[in-house]
Amino acid sequence: MSTTTSDLYETTVGLEIHVELSTASKMFCGCGVAFAGEPNTRTCPVCLGMPGSLPVVNERAVEYTMKIALALNCQIVEHSLFHRKNYFYPDMPKNYQISQYDYPLGSSGVLEIAGGFGTTRVGITRVHLEEDTGKSQHIGGSGRIADSDYSLEDFNRAGTPLVEIVSEPDIHSADEARVFVTDLRALIETLGVSDVRMEEGSMRVDANVSVRLKGAAGYGTKVEVKNMNSIRSVGRALEFEEKRQREALMAGDELLQETRHFDEKTGATSSLRTKEFAFDYRYFPEPDLVPFEPSPEWVEAVRSSLPELPVARRERFVRDYGLGEADVALLTTSRATADWFEAAARAYGGDAKKVVNWIIADLFGLLNEAGIELPQSKIAPEQLAGLVKLVDGATISGKQAKSVLVEMFASGKDADAVAREKGLEQITDSSAIESVVDEVIGENQEAADKVRAGNLGTIGFLVGQVMKKSRGQANPKLVNELLRSKLEG
Repeated sequence: MSTTTSDLYETTVGLEIHVELSTASKMFCGCGVAFAGEPNTRTCPVCLGMPGSLPVVNERAVEYTMKIALALNCQIVEHSLFHRKNYFYPDMPKNYQISQYDYPLGSSGVLEIAGGFGTTRVGITRVHLEEDTGKSQHIGGSGRIADSDYSLEDFNRAGTPLVEIVSEPDIHSADEARVFVTDLRALIETLGVSDVRMEEGSMRVDANVSVRLKGAAGYGTKVEVKNMNSIRSVGRALEFEEKRQREALMAGDELLQETRHFDEKTGATSSLRTKEFAFDYRYFPEPDLVPFEPSPEWVEAVRSSLPELPVARRERFVRDYGLGEADVALLTTSRATADWFEAAARAYGGDAKKVVNWIIADLFGLLNEAGIELPQSKIAPEQLAGLVKLVDGATISGKQAKSVLVEMFASGKDADAVAREKGLEQITDSSAIESVVDEVIGENQEAADKVRAGNLGTIGFLVGQVMKKSRGQANPKLVNELLRSKLEG
């Protein structure tokens, strides 16, 4: 992060992360959960807050929330209940949100992260369950409420099960925040409880940022930053906000406790509203829902159902496949990517590092250009393993394999089929290559004599001539061996 204000200050960040759960129905009614769609078509009297309608708790949502809490090493509460959080915004048709307050389902957890900053244990204050709001669309102006002509409301999302994860203020840089969000996203995706698509709003990050003099008691003025819709945005927003606050303090300017909006285009934050005092949500227990007590048997059943979590998988990849931590970090950014790699490694059966090199050095580049994820690729794990085997067997060269991979990516064909179609299969029959070698020696007597005289550097030229005559299909290693045996003998 910025060093323009020296090392006088330190930054403190606490994150609030909302995750929509991938349940079939909403939190308190039977309406379906899905992204987008025709506005206001997935609604009913319950999620619209009609008089006389009664909510019923979605048991699967409670189970999914418990999974997240347990994966974050949280304590599961013995007694919980829902509250009404009262506020008057048009995206909440009831004018209140049903949410856990005094007794969150999980608390006192921890997520350990590591990077260039070292290792940091980030405390998890709470993991609680609530319902999502509707979605506002501001028409006119910049698309923000301040200069819009009017707003439209879509209540399809209202009532979707939503988990809020609140961290302790244990993060002290943009890099740490990026890694925390990345690791948390990978963990939740591994659990299979959410698609965590930040671009679709199923995972949303708010950050509370403050700067203080190093060693000062208490925290600096807290600023909340919103509208960070990607992990990259989290880093950029926090880098800007840290620099802004440090420079303000150096200049003697007063910082306001406020909420600020991050602009993806400019990379800057701007004031949304001041927040001098905490808003009074007038919480009180939800009268239409009874308290609930997760039984120890249920908690243990959920705990035993947890899959291999990203931290354990990374350790196993290092241990079992002999991979470096940098490669492992890239392979475990999502469960689907890690699964894909393991399937390819099993199909290959040899040194998994060779498979990793093709994934990271070549396949990831093609994926980035296409703007898709690895599981969306037309190339199956077994097909990549087949490509590596062709290179191992000297059927095609490493350079040829790169062009084969591009065609495989576009067509989904097997590596051997592409190599045949392109006429790239190498000639490994020594008798067939020997005739070409003899031709090249006969046509390049001066170069051949140099090799005979001990100038072995010239042999590269002769190898090139053989490859040219064979249209690149002769096995380079075999060509080199034949030339040496004929000229050095």
